[in-house]
Amino acid sequence: MTSTVEPQDLRIGMFIHLDGGWMSHPFPLSSFKIASTEQIETIRSLGLKRVRWSPERSDLPVEATAAAGEGPPDEAPGEAPTPDEDPAVRARRQAEARAEAEAAALRVCERQYHEACRDLRRINESIGGEPERAREAAQALSRALLEKMLVDGELCVRVLGEPAGDRHSAHAINVTVIALLLARSLNLPEPEMAELGTGALLHDMGKLDLPDRVRLPHEDFTHAEASLYRDHVAHGITQGRRMGLAPGALLVIAQHHELADGSGFPKGATAERMSFGARVVSLVNHYDNLCNAASPAKSLTPHEALSRMFAQSRAKFDAPILNGFIRMMGIYPPGSLVQLSDDRYAMVTSVNSARPLKPHVKVHDPARGGRSLHLNLEECPDLGIRRSLKPSQLPARAAEILAPRQRVAYFFDVSAKPAPEEHA
Repeated sequence: MTSTVEPQDLRIGMFIHLDGGWMSHPFPLSSFKIASTEQIETIRSLGLKRVRWSPERSDLPVEATAAAGEGPPDEAPGEAPTPDEDPAVRARRQAEARAEAEAAALRVCERQYHEACRDLRRINESIGGEPERAREAAQALSRALLEKMLVDGELCVRVLGEPAGDRHSAHAINVTVIALLLARSLNLPEPEMAELGTGALLHDMGKLDLPDRVRLPHEDFTHAEASLYRDHVAHGITQGRRMGLAPGALLVIAQHHELADGSGFPKGATAERMSFGARVVSLVNHYDNLCNAASPAKSLTPHEALSRMFAQSRAKFDAPILNGFIRMMGIYPPGSLVQLSDDRYAMVTSVNSARPLKPHVKVHDPARGGRSLHLNLEECPDLGIRRSLKPSQLPARAAEILAPRQRVAYFFDVSAKPAPEEHA
């Protein structure tokens, strides 16, 4: 149950919901418990007439709750075990709480991801007729993503459910999110991150001028089709100049297919001639194209993609950036299918960028009737990952429960905890 309150009546401890979409405010989540007077002042500055809040999830004195027009908050069920609670019942309750927390965090990320894809589609639709407006909107989207990332504490990278909508927007948001997270981990200054983000959002906008047949690279391209496909970079530069993009963003668009060893296109530039932002986006763009190939049958799992880049193609990427990427994503990036050291099958659901070797996993657990179980491997010192798997190597029941993705989509969490208190 929720109610509404005027902004001047907000209090520390209230669990509020900001209903304007995640770009309409600077907070990492749209629903959270107010923790400071500074947050209250920020909310009041948004110009809202009423703010929705949940009394039962708030932490207020009884008199303050009553003053806000509600009765005392209900006691949250099952938060603390009773002294005589059966250990098996407690373990089941805690497992259910972890599963619900994971599901809630996933819903937050998926909603924000779809909102970002929607906003990018609108930007792409306005590039031709309103280039300056498109630039302002792209810069705003880049800043909004940055504001969610540039917070105290740790971030984790989360794999989402099967992405809906057009591939162009999904790819661009994937590349932008991972590139910004990587740039953050490498301590790139904020102004440069903002230009990198704008360039990453628009890196493939030159494809909007191409026929559908050549928007995605195919091995059976004719020479003419391959040449036309490569022309999307030049088209993107032309559009970027019409939009009045900043130099850093233009360089990302111009060089996102260049490679450190000079084997890329259109100019065959080496790492020394590429901007730092372009080197980041080139690597992430390559990774996403391996995970989400034009033909789904040729897509690699995230672990396979990362392994190939390191083992077979490392010369194509800036070494410190590639090493930073592996540190951030872990050996088994989100979306990887694995077998645990106790032989159970699992999918990596999220990786804490500060502790990538101990990810969160969704486990197919035959002991629980084949249902899934969410585990934070950091809390399981005797449990680890034995090996990576292809989807075809999963038993039928495990594949049904784990539901491996045909297309991989990523977003990020601002909390590294497996059971965060905030939900959207």
